[in-house]
Amino acid sequence: VCPSAVVLIRRASAADAAAIAALYAPFVTESQATFEETAPDAAEIERRIAGTGIAYPWLIGEADGALLGYASSGGFRQRSAYRWAVETGVYVASHAQRRGIARALLAQLIEALTRAGFVTAIASISLPNAASAGLHEALGYRHTGTIRAPGYKLGEWVDIAYWQRDLAERKVPPAEPAA
Repeated sequence: VCPSAVVLIRRASAADAAAIAALYAPFVTESQATFEETAPDAAEIERRIAGTGIAYPWLIGEADGALLGYASSGGFRQRSAYRWAVETGVYVASHAQRRGIARALLAQLIEALTRAGFVTAIASISLPNAASAGLHEALGYRHTGTIRAPGYKLGEWVDIAYWQRDLAERKVPPAEPAA
């Protein structure tokens, strides 16, 4: 894809599952960016997109019909008191990195989550990952803590850190986020 190609950002659908699975696979098999160890196939990605429902959007960035990256969201933990918090993630194909695609995807995801009534967004980043930490900080996330070596992948123990961005004021009682 030409560096000057216009990137379209839109909501992901089931039709995007195979392309998302292909883009994500190298992050699973060749990096510590995710703690998944087996790359999910298209059917699993389709299930994940459908399982998050309307409240937790997945967005894709594409140019000339080719997927360049995606941003995902999902619930942060399972217990009901966490329902105002949302976890975010963003992945961009290696050939499309450093072009602002991750920033555009994550910024639009933040806007959608804010409109939906979530109060805070949380990103879990494996360390070291200066590019991801810098991206999140540029979009208002702040480092809130590091867990020392909770995961073992590709022959070494890996730290994870949490970055958090408030999306709305914490009101008492809080309004329910959009379903």
